[in-house]
Amino acid sequence: MRAFFGVGFLLMIIVAIFAVQNSNAPPVMIKFMMWKFETSLVYTILGAILLGILLTLSFWIGKAIHAAIRKKELPKEIDPS
Repeated sequence: MRAFFGVGFLLMIIVAIFAVQNSNAPPVMIKFMMWKFETSLVYTILGAILLGILLTLSFWIGKAIHAAIRKKELPKEIDPS
């Protein structure tokens, strides 16, 4: 668990350095279906990473809840009395 947090912290540092190095880049036009907006490359990078983290956590939390429920039901399946 400690290694997981260490890797996560290191990844955050690398992303922050990457975003700051690209802070003077020209604005980026983002088009999604009918929406269009212009934003800084830093916000685009950080937003994409945040969206990836949130999606990963949402799938992980769902699996963790399912595993916890399954673990709770296992003793009932082993000893039906």
